[in-house]
Amino acid sequence: MAERRGHRVAAFLAPHAGWPADPAWYDTQYNNRARVPTFPAILRRWQADSARARSGLRCALDLPYGPEAGERLDVFAPVRPGAPVLVFIHGGYWRALDKADHSFVAPALVEAGAMVVVPNYDLCPKVSVPAIVMQMVRALAWTYRHARAHGGDPARIVVAGHSAGGHLAAMLANCRWAQAGADLPTKLLRSALSISGLFDLEPLRRSPMLQADLRLTPQAVRQASPARLPAPAGVPLDAVVGALESEEFVRQNGLLRRAWGEAAVPVCETVPGRHHFDILDDLLDPQARLHRLARGLLGLG
Repeated sequence: MAERRGHRVAAFLAPHAGWPADPAWYDTQYNNRARVPTFPAILRRWQADSARARSGLRCALDLPYGPEAGERLDVFAPVRPGAPVLVFIHGGYWRALDKADHSFVAPALVEAGAMVVVPNYDLCPKVSVPAIVMQMVRALAWTYRHARAHGGDPARIVVAGHSAGGHLAAMLANCRWAQAGADLPTKLLRSALSISGLFDLEPLRRSPMLQADLRLTPQAVRQASPARLPAPAGVPLDAVVGALESEEFVRQNGLLRRAWGEAAVPVCETVPGRHHFDILDDLLDPQARLHRLARGLLGLG
């Protein structure tokens, strides 16, 4: 069965027959900042909204979840104790941005009834992508062990992520938690949400713009590509991507459904009118489909 599945996955991992030879093609497909020239203004808005969130919400900042410098997280307390927990993992191609840029996701989700955790991680090239995956395992283990002390329910943890964070959310859905800690349950996560995620790292290895920092090896691609791993059991993942994103990002979104199947990826959708960055606006809008998906995964209706 494993061999047959390997042949099936290999048949659709490439965008078409053989990978394109031109390195510039990969840079064009994966350089989101070049595709969205207004990104600097968007980032400034994220940072301003994040500063307001930290000053306006009850929160505990820069809590250590491990020994490394980047292993810190922020907790935004829920309105009522016993709340479901959303862990939001930021993007930036594993090489840029910070949790402080993403506190803006917390107010709408806290108002909806959740506790929100926003972890940091060390960045490439200081560390590898597989090392960042393990940092996120430690962040989720910390969340399970400390959720109750901050007003959250450790039995209702959902992980969500954007871009590289969407990749990390998918990797965490596949984690064998009992191997990460004797005190951890087999099913630590209730579900996962990937927003504009990346599920096969091979094309990123072929992008000069990214590979200079990511330094992906063929082994790292095999180890840290969710679409090359078996489907997780009992942890459904919803995958969404902006309809205005590159052909490769749209392909990557559908790739996980094809690799893992509909039972593991029950929602696989494009968000009309959204590009790689403003798709996060829909996570915050109570009327938007993406926000409703997050509420549903949290059990908040």
